[in-house]
Amino acid sequence: MSAESSNLSNIEHRAVIKYFVKKGKMPKEIFEDMVSVLQESAPSYTMVKNGLAFFNKDESCEDDPLPGRLVTVVTEENVRKIEKFILADRRIKLWQIAGVAD
Repeated sequence: MSAESSNLSNIEHRAVIKYFVKKGKMPKEIFEDMVSVLQESAPSYTMVKNGLAFFNKDESCEDDPLPGRLVTVVTEENVRKIEKFILADRRIKLWQIAGVAD
């Protein structure tokens, strides 16, 4: 495995950790396996250990939305609605579009 192909995102790290947790492996074993395969791009031991506690209470590998972060929803209806407003007034402001999409 090349160095480029062994670089995983946090979500991918969590998925691997989740897999090993489901197999009943302990954090030290998970960490050692990941280091042997991923080498310097392996997650820290702390991340592995926290992952064990995390997957014992939550099943998702995705990050939870942060408070205050806008949730975006792209639907055909929203796209058509916004397109209609832009075609009607090409000088429409972003804050006006945001109010329309609600």
